[in-house]
Amino acid sequence: MNCRHCGRSVSLPLVDLGTAPPSNAYLSAERLQGPEAWFPLKVLVCEGCWLAQTEDVADASLYFDAEYAYFSGYSRTWLDHSRRYVEAMVDRFGLSRRSHVVEVAANDGALLQFVHERGISCLGIEPTASTAAAARARGLQVVEEFFGVGLADRLVAAGRAADLTAANNVLAHVPNINDFTAGFATLLAPDGVATFEFPHLLRLLEETQFDTIYHEHFSYLSLTSVSRIFTTNGLAVFDVEELPTHGGSLRVFAQRADTGVRPVHVSVPRMLAREKAVGLTSRAAYEGFQRRAERIKHEFLEFLLAARRDGKTVVAYGAAAKGNTLLNFAGVRPELIACVADRNPAKQGKRLPGSRIPIVDERELESLRPDYVVILPWNIRAEVEAQLADLRRQGTRFVTAIPRLKVA
Repeated sequence: MNCRHCGRSVSLPLVDLGTAPPSNAYLSAERLQGPEAWFPLKVLVCEGCWLAQTEDVADASLYFDAEYAYFSGYSRTWLDHSRRYVEAMVDRFGLSRRSHVVEVAANDGALLQFVHERGISCLGIEPTASTAAAARARGLQVVEEFFGVGLADRLVAAGRAADLTAANNVLAHVPNINDFTAGFATLLAPDGVATFEFPHLLRLLEETQFDTIYHEHFSYLSLTSVSRIFTTNGLAVFDVEELPTHGGSLRVFAQRADTGVRPVHVSVPRMLAREKAVGLTSRAAYEGFQRRAERIKHEFLEFLLAARRDGKTVVAYGAAAKGNTLLNFAGVRPELIACVADRNPAKQGKRLPGSRIPIVDERELESLRPDYVVILPWNIRAEVEAQLADLRRQGTRFVTAIPRLKVA
């Protein structure tokens, strides 16, 4: 395999999670009658540009189809984060009704709605029909395409150059990361700003967040690798912030390399130095990850098997992609976890890919009175525990598996 960015032959292994179906390919009653497609799930690291990346196995259209079921607006944590983002960008960059904002991977419009509410001209780019329709229902204008240089050229020609572009949790999702990144250099106005948020590879390694790995994530990113990708494709990083979202993320600020005038904040060289100090530019940082992931899997399975022997009822909360990685890597099936509750109606009544655990409305947990609830999206544990406070009062205990088994 050759690196998606620099083209160098890639062979340094990070982790092999066996095989798994696409993480958001939830199963309807009709689809339960047929076979599922499972693909190898393996991550390698390029020793040229230090981009960690999944092994090529299938076309991206397989993962982002018309029935794509991830809707960001069902998480209060994410809505609050999106609102704060818009407030911060408006204040920092002086956005007004004369400005134009473009969000790439707008999903259901959970973030862009706050731009629209301020009367700022905005446009969403979202290739999945299900979420694009939800964004339009909020009154947003959406282009239903994958983003790249070609689309950026058409938008600029139509007078839609951007003063700000937002790309949250999408940079990891693109197979052609060079064309995608170059699209922002094309789309930005001469003094425009592009922001990107993505889970930080450093935190993934430190906390063995292997469940963040699934086929939709083609890349696992550090500032080191992102800076090199941006430089090659006409962008220049001028600031970086650490965020708590998704178990630890970076927000990277970039401008056009040819016209941008903002000075580089001290945060950039500081983060690059930190990544180098912990070994992200050497083989040592990536060794041992496989062993740690397997230890987490075994501890989780031991807990589930002990609960079954003791006659306890175990359910899960959050039909999340990361949960599907954990469940399929561990080989969990409905005899160990009876069901998973989720607020998203697009998932309810279906089954998780691979494990085939049924997805129910969270209100059904009240009648089940489970002994344990496994919170699969562990990054929003506090939000979920608050939602299910009545269950705790009835004696239910909450469980997360990563970065280590926690039962409380």
